[in-house]
Amino acid sequence: MITTKGYNIKGKKIIEIEEELTQAILVVIRESGEEERISEARLEELDSLVTTMEGVVVASLIVPLRTIEPATLIGSGKIDELQELIDESGANTIIFDHDLSPRAQRNLERLLEVAVIDRQEVILQIFSDRAMTKEAVLQVALARQEYSLPRLTRMWSHLSRQRGGMRGTRDAGETQLEIDRRIVTNKIASLKRELKKVEEQRGIQRKSRRESFIPTAAIVGYTNAGKSSLLNLLAQSDAFVENRLFATLDPTTRQIQLPQGGKLLLSDTVGFVSNLPHQLIDAFKSTLEEARYSDFLIHVVDAAHPNMVGAFETTMEVLASLGCEDKKMVVFINKMDRVYNPQAVEELMALFPEAIKGSIKEEQGIDTLLEAIEETTALYYPINRYLFPHSRYDLISLLRGSGLILSIDYLDEGVKIEANVPKHLLSRLEEFLI
Repeated sequence: MITTKGYNIKGKKIIEIEEELTQAILVVIRESGEEERISEARLEELDSLVTTMEGVVVASLIVPLRTIEPATLIGSGKIDELQELIDESGANTIIFDHDLSPRAQRNLERLLEVAVIDRQEVILQIFSDRAMTKEAVLQVALARQEYSLPRLTRMWSHLSRQRGGMRGTRDAGETQLEIDRRIVTNKIASLKRELKKVEEQRGIQRKSRRESFIPTAAIVGYTNAGKSSLLNLLAQSDAFVENRLFATLDPTTRQIQLPQGGKLLLSDTVGFVSNLPHQLIDAFKSTLEEARYSDFLIHVVDAAHPNMVGAFETTMEVLASLGCEDKKMVVFINKMDRVYNPQAVEELMALFPEAIKGSIKEEQGIDTLLEAIEETTALYYPINRYLFPHSRYDLISLLRGSGLILSIDYLDEGVKIEANVPKHLLSRLEEFLI
């Protein structure tokens, strides 16, 4: 909400604009059979999301729920309890960890007379705040418009730190609703056209990288697992790093040197999170496809996360939705210097015995990780040594165009070459191996 206060300085009236903070009550639904620690971990993550959104958490509530009320999600008793918390805390927003249907959202706002939102809207707000490049801005705008379309009759049409909800707000009427729907629908169509142009440009850039015949890998993982920190360490670069959720929205690609002399193009990607809104998965498809089009994946897992295995499974589910479930993957368990649950680490090691334990911050396990990356790279672009006779300079030209020459020596008996070689050339060059 925007509030103003006026005062005079030497006869001049000054208007100061204040922005109202989101003062939130968090509500986590514990469904039948869910362990208490999982519910608490979800509450902790929701708290982190709201903090990242620069909101203030004034109270929280974990609600055991056997059956969902379609009209309001929770029963009348819990609604009364929420009303008491609103009156006591002065909260202006209720945030549910559970997805809210447009109907339940409208009914709760009418009953409680404060903004009622769900986890999806929080994530959309964070993405909106953090979008920097043209592509990210378009992607977030598209996701927000698609999310808002079925919710146009809400008392609070969106969450904004510059515009809070006023109690007693009413709908503008059916005619205005039809106008709003047409505006939003047209905006969605316009954003999709703009985004298509940007995606085509990204496709050209991706094709150019692939034609360089340098192996590619994408760093994936749950948000705040340490992906950007790993990219910075391996590439000795300065990609943006912040100890907050979704610090990275746009993929960053760096070239790194492997221990045996080979090269690798390494891309950072947006972090995954449980119940990532499908609008964001769809909107950020071109960004997330850095993982799909890479040769292999480096999955960074956060050992300090209260639900480490759940976060790992969430990332795997999103990767599967992108068609990456069968892609070769190197697993790195980060933050072993501050493990939350040692049993969870062992559980993951049982699933992935080749997983590497370490700490990016303490630079532990990095040499082992690089060895694993190099071994995986060799599966796609093996490093071979050849001795070509001087009469076969055509093969040297072929390697220059289709592979990556690491070293070349001109000897009396021929030309000695060490190179990364694409699989489709291996059989053709086999007789010249040394």
